[in-house]
Amino acid sequence: MKKITRITTQKKNKNRFNIFLDDGHGESYGFSVDEALLVEYRLRKGLELEDSMVDTLIQKDTVHKSYTQAIHFLSYRMRTKKEIRDYLDKKEVEPEQVEQIMDRLEKEKLVDDRQFAEMFVLTRISTSSKGPSLIKKELMEKGVAASIAQEAVEQYPYEEQYDKVRKLIEKKLSQKKKDSFRKQVQNMQASLMQKGFSQDVIKDALSGIQEEKDDDSEWEALVYQGEKLLRKHERKHEGYALMNKVKEGLFRKGFPMDEIQKFLESRE
Repeated sequence: MKKITRITTQKKNKNRFNIFLDDGHGESYGFSVDEALLVEYRLRKGLELEDSMVDTLIQKDTVHKSYTQAIHFLSYRMRTKKEIRDYLDKKEVEPEQVEQIMDRLEKEKLVDDRQFAEMFVLTRISTSSKGPSLIKKELMEKGVAASIAQEAVEQYPYEEQYDKVRKLIEKKLSQKKKDSFRKQVQNMQASLMQKGFSQDVIKDALSGIQEEKDDDSEWEALVYQGEKLLRKHERKHEGYALMNKVKEGLFRKGFPMDEIQKFLESRE
């Protein structure tokens, strides 16, 4: 049996208290507790504690400190269950204590993967150019279940996806390129797929895109690529063979055959 002889407030943390004990051989530091435990167990000078109770208080305080760390981690932004578990593991919290902390956080509704996923999707919609598939992938990487992630991204309106894709297309087309229009469209399709948009919304957004083709820019790109191909092949080929190599190269790059023929005729 040990008796509490003194309780002092810690200098660096006014919400924590040092407990001093006397086991019959004089006073010595026993342990420290948070204010919540001090109140819950009514710790006071003169109170006698069994060794088992001292062990219980130390264990509960350890859990409480880890819980407080988790709360601090949550204070910056919402977190998934996996993110919190990973954080506690990094802090070397015992697995059994991690479960206690997670149970408490869930009961207090401080962690909710479904709510996290919904808020995450809304944030991505308003602050990024990412599509549903990529957002779902991000959620799953954060530990959100696939079914919950799918439900969340289904809240991404098709109209907003379409508008976002159209803006990305217009931005790409406004940039001067040395590629054929067809090649630019193919590159845009690949880029939009990588950003997580579906083939359906990409197809709809690209419908009528041919009307935005700039013939002057297309010709400039063809001449640039054609001259480049001429320089590449003229060391080994000449005449018909050279023109044929250039023709094949330009066609693979997506230029229309009538424009290619026009270029070749201008170089004969």
